[in-house]
Amino acid sequence: MAQVPFERVVHADETPSDWLTYSGNYAGQRFSRLSQLNRSNVNQLKLGWVYQAKSTSSFETTPIIADGTMYITETYGVVKALDARSGRLLWSYQPSKPKGEDLSVNPVNRGVALLDNTVYVGTAKTHLVALDAKSGAVRWETVVHPGTGYAMTSAPLAIDHRIIVGVAGGDNGERGFVDAYDPQTGKRLWRTYTIPAAGEPGVETWANKSYETGGGPTWVTGSYDPVLHLLYWGVGNPAPIWNGTQRAGDNLYTNSLLALDPKDGKVKWYFQFTPHDTHDWDSNHIPVLFDEMINGKMRKIVAVANRNGFYYVLDRETGEFLSGTPFVRQNWADGLDAKGRPIFRPGSEPTKEGSLIYPGVGGAANWWSPSYSPQTKLFYLAAGERGTKFFLGDLKYQRGEAYLGGGVRHDDADKSYGAIRALESTTGKLKWEFKLFSPPLSGVLSTAGGLVFGGTQEGNFFALDAENGKPLWDVTLGEEMKTNPISFAVDGKQYVAATAGHALFVFKLP
Repeated sequence: MAQVPFERVVHADETPSDWLTYSGNYAGQRFSRLSQLNRSNVNQLKLGWVYQAKSTSSFETTPIIADGTMYITETYGVVKALDARSGRLLWSYQPSKPKGEDLSVNPVNRGVALLDNTVYVGTAKTHLVALDAKSGAVRWETVVHPGTGYAMTSAPLAIDHRIIVGVAGGDNGERGFVDAYDPQTGKRLWRTYTIPAAGEPGVETWANKSYETGGGPTWVTGSYDPVLHLLYWGVGNPAPIWNGTQRAGDNLYTNSLLALDPKDGKVKWYFQFTPHDTHDWDSNHIPVLFDEMINGKMRKIVAVANRNGFYYVLDRETGEFLSGTPFVRQNWADGLDAKGRPIFRPGSEPTKEGSLIYPGVGGAANWWSPSYSPQTKLFYLAAGERGTKFFLGDLKYQRGEAYLGGGVRHDDADKSYGAIRALESTTGKLKWEFKLFSPPLSGVLSTAGGLVFGGTQEGNFFALDAENGKPLWDVTLGEEMKTNPISFAVDGKQYVAATAGHALFVFKLP
């Protein structure tokens, strides 16, 4: 049975055969220190085994691997434990599904957390469940939120004496929050709301009491610095999504990165990327932590490739803005000021006639993970080049339904494309790119073997040279990839895994 104490996860880089947390380590780097698979032999990769999901909904799990056991999720919060050598099913957990009108909630689930000998999963009914890692038996189940309109799609983050979770539902106008729970009992330890209430700091940034339906979801797993004792979590867009006429102001703390004290959830600092967003540019991204020299000084950095098209470098101790650089085409801002606030370009708001804005509604980046390599000092990401025509519409709020205030149309579909891009991690300067036929829906993985793995909407899984982006290997999996690749090792053999369509594919050397 897996035994994964907190200290083992803190030092996850020392046991690269495992993949102990959603992003591989607390720093969100999605970098594997395994090197058996490298530039010279990656073209020999062969299929090892396949696991077929039982659901036909989107399969977006990131597997967790510890001591030869793989833990994955399917829709609604189904958990499967598999033998990582063969894919043989060891046990299965089936949560109860929402009923009636609640079936409209997002059924997607992107993974579990593992701490000590317990597996933690969030469900579509907005429950947090603790399972015995050996048998799958339920140890406890906690209702995170009893109302409609919410869901839990992201993997929890397990840290010392805390299980941290976020929620989806902001597009319905539901008030976002980040929670911490006791790993042993399921008792809630704190809750930090992302939208201030009356009398709280930041409420003045919401006109007309619009904070009451302000959104601000937290549906992507955050990162953690165990030395600074800071938790980093992204906050999504405000609601209504495309019509901001009744919510004048910056709309804090939407489209922000929050640095939280894990003891009590207090906000130590925040950085807002897109004030008063009207383009659905959630800041639900993986914050990536690393230390690098900037202007002759070693800095503790948190980097974010934002959905709004800018790559941000912040001091992760203080939230100080260090730099921001466009990494895709954008036409909504005339740059960023000295503090990182965007200089909005006139005419970039949605209109009745429609405004063609870059990046489009899917964003320059999205929930899928980037990667940072401590070897190359490069930041790798899957970028989307696409514009969208944004239309202003009428406002109608109905509890539990999408609060839109407009609509979108892709008018430049014939010009859209995607790319895997390698950026200089401290500046955002482009070092190389590998173009894709369409904007990708899957993340990237970098490895100590000098490789970058990625996937396409068309179903291609591929490996690139991490130094220059040269293609080294690819295989057609037959369905779109909406996943984040991982790598692990069992019995001295390195594997690479990713989902496509409704299946998990695991590759190894002959």
